Amino acid sequence: MRKISFVIPCYRSENTVRSVYEEIREVIGQKTDYCYEIIAVNDCSPDNVLQVLVSIADEDQNVKVVDCAKNMGKHAALMAGFHFVSGEIVVCVDDDFQCPMDQLWRLLEPLNAGYDVSMAKYGRKAQSSLKNVGSLGNELMMRWMLGKPRDFQFTNFAAMKRFVVEEMTRYDNAYSYVNGLVLRSTSKYVNVPMEERERLSGTGGYTFKKSLLLWVNGLTAFSVLPLRLATILGLICTVFGLALGIICIVRAVLGALQIIAPGLAAVFFVGGLLMLLIGLLGEYVGRIYMCINKAPQYVIRRTWNIQGTEEDA
Repeated sequence: MRKISFVIPCYRSENTVRSVYEEIREVIGQKTDYCYEIIAVNDCSPDNVLQVLVSIADEDQNVKVVDCAKNMGKHAALMAGFHFVSGEIVVCVDDDFQCPMDQLWRLLEPLNAGYDVSMAKYGRKAQSSLKNVGSLGNELMMRWMLGKPRDFQFTNFAAMKRFVVEEMTRYDNAYSYVNGLVLRSTSKYVNVPMEERERLSGTGGYTFKKSLLLWVNGLTAFSVLPLRLATILGLICTVFGLALGIICIVRAVLGALQIIAPGLAAVFFVGGLLMLLIGLLGEYVGRIYMCINKAPQYVIRRTWNIQGTEEDA
């Protein structure tokens, strides 16, 4: 019997997560040769989602609950859940009922055809215009910095083979970025077209600030390309400044130009550029400092239905 591990990061979903659980049970019940486990991670949610998860875990021993002591973001919550999976297939699911769980078997078909990762691809995303802009920025960053193919779309409904997840969990630095880890772990991934559903209730937990921090994380976590671009940009500015200086001196000697105004412009331009590049370098140095000091990806307060851990006090 093949086992599927569902990992669900939970935040402000006390009114929806039980519906997600019930749908998973219903869909798995369609196949007699599959069994399941659910690893639900409470990402220090301010609502009563933990109580809901614990009540489900009391009813069903296949449901494992991980309670994080601090909110460190969705990607960190996924990484926490990945450490407890035991199935040969791992499926990431949202807690808001938007993932079309009724399409699960279509999502798993590519894994049987030789692919390592299969992700839903939505023709229409049910999100705000501002979030669409943020998604576009994140998309461009992954293409340029991480080498993501143009036609591949990352979504929250994904199925992966166990070895991919095991490789991802080897990454123990503080700044987890699941999309980058997938691209780093395998090149055999594919999209499965389907439609995203509307949320059952509530609104998304990703604010503009969180989206921006996620973008910066992806930009600097898995690529040194920004530093290389900074070097190239510095070289270009140096050549441009040298050429401009020569032109200004020649024209000043000929009495055709006052060199003060161009000089001030060049100073402001180069000064601003240097501050930008120093800030970029500081971001990398800060991340190195945090990793050296063993800053955690996540902190677990307590677990339920997980063997070998301190579950019940």
